Amino acid sequence: MTYVVGENCIKCKYTDCVEVCPVDCFHEGPNFLAIDPDECIDCALCEPECPANAIFAEDDVPADQQDFIALNADLCANWPVITQRKDPPPDAEDWDGKTGKRELLER
Repeated sequence: MTYVVGENCIKCKYTDCVEVCPVDCFHEGPNFLAIDPDECIDCALCEPECPANAIFAEDDVPADQQDFIALNADLCANWPVITQRKDPPPDAEDWDGKTGKRELLER
């Protein structure tokens, strides 16, 4: 099993989770983070650190976000690893909890 970043991360991109990851499995895109399923060791440290509640155990990914399992893996292939916390976008709080953000994902 791995952990998966879901839709609510889009345009929120809080990075609190990356600092607790012992294996550096997070990858950063323009407005989203992704978890590399080949690097994730299922330690569960990242999930409670996400202020947007956008990280799920693979078995707990909501039914309407199952496509994010493959999406995380795909994005990690081209995005750089991130290991240190950065400030969130200035409007992150405005985007937290909004639905229908898939089309806003920047690759």
